[in-house]
Amino acid sequence: MIRQLIRSYVLLVAVAIGLFTVPVAFTLTAQLRDDTQLSVNREATTMALLLGNGNDASCQALEEMAKAYGDETPGEVQVAAPRECAADLPRPERDAALTKALEDGASTTDWGSSFIWGPQLVITVPAHERAANGDNDKGAVVGAVRIVYSTSNLTHRLWTIWGFRAALAAIVLAAAAGIGVIAARRLTRPLRQLNDMASKFSDGDLTARSPVTGPQETQTLARTLNQGAERLDTLIGAQRIFVADASHQLRTPLTALRLSLDNIADGVDDEFVKEDVEQATAEVVRMSRLVNGLLVLARAEAKVTAAEPLSLRDVIEERFSVWRPAADERGVTIALRGGADGRLLVLASPGHLDQVLDNVLSNALEVSPDGGTITVQVERRGNEVELLVLDEGPGMSDAEKSRAFDRFWRGQGLTGRIGSGLGLAVVKQLVTDDGGTVTLRDPPGGGLCVAISLRAAAQRSGG
Repeated sequence: MIRQLIRSYVLLVAVAIGLFTVPVAFTLTAQLRDDTQLSVNREATTMALLLGNGNDASCQALEEMAKAYGDETPGEVQVAAPRECAADLPRPERDAALTKALEDGASTTDWGSSFIWGPQLVITVPAHERAANGDNDKGAVVGAVRIVYSTSNLTHRLWTIWGFRAALAAIVLAAAAGIGVIAARRLTRPLRQLNDMASKFSDGDLTARSPVTGPQETQTLARTLNQGAERLDTLIGAQRIFVADASHQLRTPLTALRLSLDNIADGVDDEFVKEDVEQATAEVVRMSRLVNGLLVLARAEAKVTAAEPLSLRDVIEERFSVWRPAADERGVTIALRGGADGRLLVLASPGHLDQVLDNVLSNALEVSPDGGTITVQVERRGNEVELLVLDEGPGMSDAEKSRAFDRFWRGQGLTGRIGSGLGLAVVKQLVTDDGGTVTLRDPPGGGLCVAISLRAAAQRSGG
């Protein structure tokens, strides 16, 4: 927008300069041409009058005047006259202009070019014999005077006229561009402040507000956005309170119910009752996972935290330490491959990546056969880091992959029925909030590959 404002301002100034300067330059050029032609023609006419007198004094005066004119100006005087008059002056070549002057008694002016002028201005003036009684009536043509005037000095003055105005126009345009930059920045400053606020807001900083400055329109917009931000901050605060209350109010009775079922199972010997209690316990566990998943989704959708650089290797090793005991019970190996060194950083909100890995590893462990392998690979791709989690389970069909991220959808081939159907939905929500993507692929050896793409952060300097 700043560039557009500057271009518009400079264009407006350029048009104003063009409308004022160009006509003035053309007027001065025409005036220079007319003044020169008038001056040369006047001198040629004066010399033609001397030539028309025909006496020795006039011829002598003509010769002296012509020589003085040649010394003082870039013009050369040529005289077509009897040999006894101005014999030392050069004679012009016979051409159409000279013929017209001698035969028709007409003056001619030749600038040498139809565009401004050529290298020489040639003016030819006929000399009429003066009447014996001194009247002003023109007599017979007795000769002609021609002045060949070099236009090099005129060309230099022409360049001065146009060059000065071109330089002045360039200076004015440069000044206009500078003023335009200042004016554009001042006009767009409120918009930049609004954009800064929106950027901070989108990154999770709900305290960001925009100063109410600038024109009336931007002040109104700033007030409206600030009011909306206040309202949203209030709603997010209310949601946080709800999540905290729901977490406490729902988890406590579920935990108490599970403890009661465990006590019942320990106190009875009837196999049928134990089986019913185990089924009820499994449902309670499933309900607990469902509640936890819903709470995680509620927090993720609130987007209350901003992404920050995190060490991917540290997070992976921490989650491996949590899940390896459960994997060892079934003989499942969890392995890390790729370039996940300690300097590799990704942008993620605190806690998001932990929950993502927990859900993906939990699903992979649930579908992996005893003695299988879960492989985690890390690959750097430009400004992104790709985290791949591969299992050796039954995999998914294309139809199942299209629904895998839907809430409460559960795939086939699970080792148990305790899944909540929210695992991949939570993964997608958390990864998307951090500016990444998650997809499901078919690895070459079978099973399922969960591909998580995260934004790379600036790397730590080596030490």
